[in-house]
Amino acid sequence: MMNAPFTIEQIGMRDTSPAAVIGRKAATRNRGPAFRKGEIHSMRALSVTSEVFPLIKTGGLADVTGSLPKALLPFGIETTTLVPGYPAVMKKIERAGVPLLVFDHLLGERATLVHGKVDDLDLFVLDIPTLYDRPGGPYVDYAGNDHPDNWKRFAALSLAGAEIAAGILPGWVPDIVHTHDWQSALTSVYMREKGCATPVVLTIHNLAFQGQYAASLLPFMGLPESTLSMDCLEYFGDISTLKGGLQTADAITTVSPTYAREILTPRFGMGLDGVLNERVTVLRGIVNGIDMDIWDPATDAHIPQRYDSTSLRRKRANRSALLDHFGLDQGDGPIFSAVSRLTWQKGMDMFADTADEVIFKGGRIIVFGQGDHDIEQQLLDTAARFAGRMAVKIGYAEPTAHLIHAGSDAIVQPSRFEPCGLTQLYALRYGCVPVVSRTGGLSETIIDANDAAISARVATGFQFHPVNTDGLRLALRRALDAYGDPRSWARLQNQGMKTKFSWERSADQYAGVYSSLVRGTTNSDNNARRQVY
Repeated sequence: MMNAPFTIEQIGMRDTSPAAVIGRKAATRNRGPAFRKGEIHSMRALSVTSEVFPLIKTGGLADVTGSLPKALLPFGIETTTLVPGYPAVMKKIERAGVPLLVFDHLLGERATLVHGKVDDLDLFVLDIPTLYDRPGGPYVDYAGNDHPDNWKRFAALSLAGAEIAAGILPGWVPDIVHTHDWQSALTSVYMREKGCATPVVLTIHNLAFQGQYAASLLPFMGLPESTLSMDCLEYFGDISTLKGGLQTADAITTVSPTYAREILTPRFGMGLDGVLNERVTVLRGIVNGIDMDIWDPATDAHIPQRYDSTSLRRKRANRSALLDHFGLDQGDGPIFSAVSRLTWQKGMDMFADTADEVIFKGGRIIVFGQGDHDIEQQLLDTAARFAGRMAVKIGYAEPTAHLIHAGSDAIVQPSRFEPCGLTQLYALRYGCVPVVSRTGGLSETIIDANDAAISARVATGFQFHPVNTDGLRLALRRALDAYGDPRSWARLQNQGMKTKFSWERSADQYAGVYSSLVRGTTNSDNNARRQVY
């Protein structure tokens, strides 16, 4: 394997050695593993991720990696998050960050590891200007094309994570490493190659993205030919960084129990169902939570009128502001919105095909997001046919997303597959009724407004199946009919707002996974995976 030599740099007259900056407590605190909520801080976790809210976000991955560390603190788990030094990240950390060390040759690049805090997040930032300081997003340029060196950008992140796990920072060694999706899945591959047996949890946020690259890149990733095997990286003659992580992690989680079952099938397994079935004993689904402090209509600074379940009438002020924001006609008909990546997976083409169902019954439609150019254009063309009634805005901004949830009557998520989904959870919190496909986490988090659920007063939204245009059209009709009965609609809103999807229960499950691995109470498959190939 390619070496990654490094030097410790002293900045000014301060003692900025890693031990001084982040390791003072190592000699005095209890180093036993966390297990029960309320214990003293006793476990260190390293989270390796390509995005984290509020520094950099393209979707739900950032919300999870930004919220979970705070949720784990009551369980005695202190998390430090390693993230690439994108321009937006460096801007937020440049004043408070402290350089810890310099990698002279991290896959051929000079890199600086910076430590700092932003809000509640404890961070390691990997600053490599040649890889991360560029226009566009974390994964694509302004034209929507993948950065051609993404393989190197995220291999470098993973290798840095492996070096930290192996003890490159004197006085700071994690008890457990948590990786996320293909972008950081190579971390455990590098760790096992280095002989580092620290346990690793890999979370699959979306199996459709697998980090597939040409096998010829292997030596440039600093990995030996032995890793290009069926038991590690080899994937139909190429490299799959996600597959390498699935084969070398000690535990695999995904973001809902339903999705954990679905990905074991050829339909949802995306070519990796065989690998996942081999590792089914270490696979489990844990539903994502939401940050109840950030997504709270009673305290939200992004909306013009705050409200709660006892003051839903105030929501109308947000509705008016929302229509003005998107240049739509004011009116009493329902507002159906989508805050989503505009992709085939998310079913946004189906929403375009069914827009007439809402418009012809006096409603309004708002679509906010970005994604595939063809689907973006389909939606824009549909909006042009319904001027004043439908608006499509390409892009993403957090304040606008909050306003949409606060001002809309319904959120539409017709995903063809959905690992968990967070938008529907935000919608529930804001009294915005979800219309969702019956798949993955959507099927677990929304209770369909069928006759039995309505009678029991537990319904929170509308599910549809089969997941096709006709199914969505029928669900929209059901929602429109329900909106015509104000008392029935208010009950749906109130029931949704009472639903609890905080991180507390999910964090408890993650704490259990962490603790079982650190304590070594895992099955033989886990222990076998800790060995070098």
